[in-house]
Amino acid sequence: MKKEELKIVFLGTPDFAVESLNLLVTNGFNIVGVVTATDKPAGRGHKMLPSAVKQYAVEHGLHLMQPERLKDEAFIAELRDLNADLFIVIAFRMLPEVVWQMPRLGTFNLHASLLPKYRGAAPINWAVINGEKETGVTTFFLRHEIDTGDVIQQQAIAIGDDENVGSVHDRLMHLGAELTLQTVNAILDGTVTSIPQDQFTGIQPTPAPKIFRDTCHIDLSRNAAEVHNLVRGLSPYPGAWTDITLADGSLLTTKVFETRLTTSPTPAAYKGKVYVDDGRLMLGTADNAVEIIALQPAGKRRMTADEFLRGTRL
Repeated sequence: MKKEELKIVFLGTPDFAVESLNLLVTNGFNIVGVVTATDKPAGRGHKMLPSAVKQYAVEHGLHLMQPERLKDEAFIAELRDLNADLFIVIAFRMLPEVVWQMPRLGTFNLHASLLPKYRGAAPINWAVINGEKETGVTTFFLRHEIDTGDVIQQQAIAIGDDENVGSVHDRLMHLGAELTLQTVNAILDGTVTSIPQDQFTGIQPTPAPKIFRDTCHIDLSRNAAEVHNLVRGLSPYPGAWTDITLADGSLLTTKVFETRLTTSPTPAAYKGKVYVDDGRLMLGTADNAVEIIALQPAGKRRMTADEFLRGTRL
C-alpha cells in the first residue's frame, strides 16, 4: 500500500498534537478525518475559541469532527463512513472501545513519557517535578486501561538540571512528531512490532495525574531540591504558588516561575517563610534557601525578584 492510500483519522487537541499532524500532512499522508475538542469559552469576554488542532484542520481543508460525546451514534456512523485504516491519538481524551477498535490496522497513541513510567494526564510536569534526569516519547497501541498498551517505539531525551517544563514540552513535541511519522511508516511497511509493558524489566509503572491548584502550592517544609523541581515542573504553566507576608501582615498570593538553588542553609527563624537576604528574595525550605528569580504577584504582570522588591515591603 502507498502512503497516499493509507487512510488516517487523527484525534488531538493542543499544539503538542499539531506538530505531529503537520508532519504527516507535509509528508503526503492521507488524513481523511480530524477529531478534536469542541470550542471552549476563554478570556473575559468568554469568546468561543477553537483548539489548535481545529485551527490547523480548517486552514488545511481537512475533514473536521467535534463531537461532544464520543459514543454519539451520529459521530460513530461518521467515523465508520470514513473507512479509515488507522487512528492516531495525541493529547486527546480517553476513547471508548467502539472507537479505538474500529480501524483495521488499530489505533496508536503518542505519549510524552517513557512508558510504563508516568501514565496519566501530566507526564511532562511530573517527570520534572520528580527530578528525573531523562524522559521521552512513546508510541503504543491502545487498550482499555489508560496508557497501558503494547509499546511500539520509544525515544529518550535528557532533562537539564534547571530546565523547566515548557522547554521539555517543546523538545518532546518535535521529537514526538518524528516518532509518530516513524511509527506510521513502520505500520505502512508491515514492519511494526510491539512489546507488552510488563516485559520492561526493572521499570515500575508510575502515575502522572492531572495537575490541580493544590498540586502547585509550594510546600516549604520540603527540601530545596524538591521545591526547585516543583517550580520548574510547573513553569511557565500553570505556575507554582506561595503566599508572601507583606509588611502590613497581609498575604500576597504569588506565582513563582524561576528559582535558583543555593548552598546557604535556611536560618532557623525563616524556615517555611519567604524572606529577604542581602537584597535577594528567598524561599526558606527545610534545608537550604532557594532564591526566587522570577515571579508574578496576583493581579500583576510577571517580573524579576529585583523589580518586586523595589515596589514591595515584606
